Amino acid sequence: MGSMSHGTLELLSPAGCFPSLHAAIASGADAVYFGLAQLNMRARARRTFQRQDLAEIVRVCRTGGVRCYLALNTLLYEHDLKVARALLESAAREGVDAVILADMAAIEMAHALDLEVHLSTQLSISNSAAVRFYAPFCDRIVLARELNLSMIRAIHQHILDDNLRGRSGRRMEIEAFAHGALCIAVSGRCGMSLYSSGASANRGACEQNCRKEYIVKDVESGKEMVVDNNLVLSPNDILTLDFLDQMVDSGVQVFKIEGRGRSPEYVAAVTAVYRKALDAVRAGTYSSEKACQWLPELEKVYQRGFSSGYYLGRPQGWSRQADSQATHRKVYVGTVLNYFEQAGVVQSTAEAADLSIGDDYLVIGKTTGVVEGRVEQLRLCEGEAMRDSETAPQGSEFTLPHQGKVRRGDKLYKMQPVMEAQPG
Repeated sequence: MGSMSHGTLELLSPAGCFPSLHAAIASGADAVYFGLAQLNMRARARRTFQRQDLAEIVRVCRTGGVRCYLALNTLLYEHDLKVARALLESAAREGVDAVILADMAAIEMAHALDLEVHLSTQLSISNSAAVRFYAPFCDRIVLARELNLSMIRAIHQHILDDNLRGRSGRRMEIEAFAHGALCIAVSGRCGMSLYSSGASANRGACEQNCRKEYIVKDVESGKEMVVDNNLVLSPNDILTLDFLDQMVDSGVQVFKIEGRGRSPEYVAAVTAVYRKALDAVRAGTYSSEKACQWLPELEKVYQRGFSSGYYLGRPQGWSRQADSQATHRKVYVGTVLNYFEQAGVVQSTAEAADLSIGDDYLVIGKTTGVVEGRVEQLRLCEGEAMRDSETAPQGSEFTLPHQGKVRRGDKLYKMQPVMEAQPG
């Protein structure tokens, strides 16, 4: 695929499974990053690629015209070295565009295999002298999350003034997180999960016990009190949509969306919004009014409330609850039985919930990714007969008009406002 040329902007989206991978590509990502089950910083995620998926991941990215980066930025122990070498050899063989690393052993292996290296935020690179030190080892640096925009701007200016170039000879590229989860620890390097249960966050096994609600107990009386209001170890998610132009002006070239452990519809929605925003910045049409118009699309999917990260030097907000604060919830309806492409009709079951005219829906599948629509017509299948209906009740089969290819076996969901949604 080749590397990003200097001066361009790249939207980098997460992919934790094939539906998310397809969703990222369809929604406008320039590149995707992913991990494999071994040595994956999202090893506990419900959706995790396996090593045998690598060839197909690269094939899908090639077909979709996007770059693909393997994230192998876990802490490496002695017994991991052979596995790391094998994974990097596979990455080189399959033609992965770059690897995201944090361990010098892995960096040396990648150099021996002639793999492009991007250095992870796990290294907490926070100044131009550190960038200069690491430049011979990489072509891109994911800066420490703790930096504000003026700090990033100063680093970028040093790169320009010194014509600082990476290992390939290209000018050093700056990558930063534009959206998604923010860890209270320094660039995500935390020992809380390891301390409490032996599951290391730096090995991809974080149990996120910082994100939970806790009870304080009076040991004398036995009285308990829930610590409520704010989860003071669980920051809001980063949102840069309303100052994305300032990010660009500060020298950020690669805008990374966090979320390899999140759902395909999250990847689709967030990628689509930031695609529109970056295109508007590039075209000179970006405005705060547009950012406000796009915000509800981000609020619909998984999020812990939003703050500006460290970028603007403002105090951060804290999560109000342990789970998502999304304004909408995905409710499983049933499985796609057939798709009649010429007629533009989906046939499906309503095995878990009913579906009504006016409902927003999603279809998610391994090769379909995420496609969405609104129910405009429903026809119930009653033996050989069909009849129009306002609702397809649970237990029925039905058809609905749909534009956009879906496949047998894909899953159909409806999106409901949270206060209306039923557990599904």
